[in-house]
Amino acid sequence: MHWTIGRFEITAIREQPIHGLEDLIKEARPDTLAAIPWLRPHYMTDDFKLKGWIQSFLITGGSRVVLVDTCVGNDKERPNDPAWHRQQRAFLQALQEAGAMPGDVDVVLCTHLHVDHVGWNTFWDGAAWRATFPRARYLFERTEFEHWRALAAEAEAPPPPQESRKDAALRAFRQTQRLTFADSVAPIVEAGLADAVDRDHVVCDGIRLVPTPGHTPGHVSVLVRDGDAEAVISGDCVHHPCQIAHPSWRTLVDADHEQAARTRHRLFGDLADRSGLLIGSHFADPCGGRLRPEGEGYRFEAGET
Repeated sequence: MHWTIGRFEITAIREQPIHGLEDLIKEARPDTLAAIPWLRPHYMTDDFKLKGWIQSFLITGGSRVVLVDTCVGNDKERPNDPAWHRQQRAFLQALQEAGAMPGDVDVVLCTHLHVDHVGWNTFWDGAAWRATFPRARYLFERTEFEHWRALAAEAEAPPPPQESRKDAALRAFRQTQRLTFADSVAPIVEAGLADAVDRDHVVCDGIRLVPTPGHTPGHVSVLVRDGDAEAVISGDCVHHPCQIAHPSWRTLVDADHEQAARTRHRLFGDLADRSGLLIGSHFADPCGGRLRPEGEGYRFEAGET
């Protein structure tokens, strides 16, 4: 999909579909989803499976060519996530089809440092992980970066003899994040291409970060504005449009559920008041739309602009 925001052009660069979102959003049951009829046909199947994408967003038209998030990546060791383990995807081809080569990108902006948002930061050259975008500055929100750097530095404890499913899942997630930091973040830092920035950092004229914590400690979204036209690229402060209808619905992978819900309420209210465009980082097509108050939340009125 493609959007025009004043002088800016935003293009979705898709890597792969995402499955199982209904398992991540605790309140997203068939009976509750059935009460949101506008989710069909774009965002939900007839048997209440939630649709989504893992994707990046290319922003052109300003003083910098900006790439927001970099998906899962190729050749990455992800044994705890079979669908993402050593995958081979045509992401760079999709980027080229959108009009950009890796060397054209000036800024890589990561909304947070989870495994499915930093993978194409690097590529395997046969001997080492190298920066995929060699001219770019890679921007990591400072709190976010320090949080995951501290985790990466911790020694991994062996599993206890008796371990609950919840604790096992948390341990697997931490293992994946250590691998992610090692192959997709640390090489960027070692190459001198990383900048730790504030949560309201101005990337360039018309593009800035917006603090949206809760999913992770330093999570940010991206505001693109030119005159009265504006769009917010969400990152993972919202995972699926059903959370627009119910901003309090929890995503199990959020670090702080209450803070994440407050973030959604605030962001959605602000966008609805200003008629701003919300671009959902994991939304299925069409992934951009306006928000109209409805019930306890909002209705997502999708479309291209």
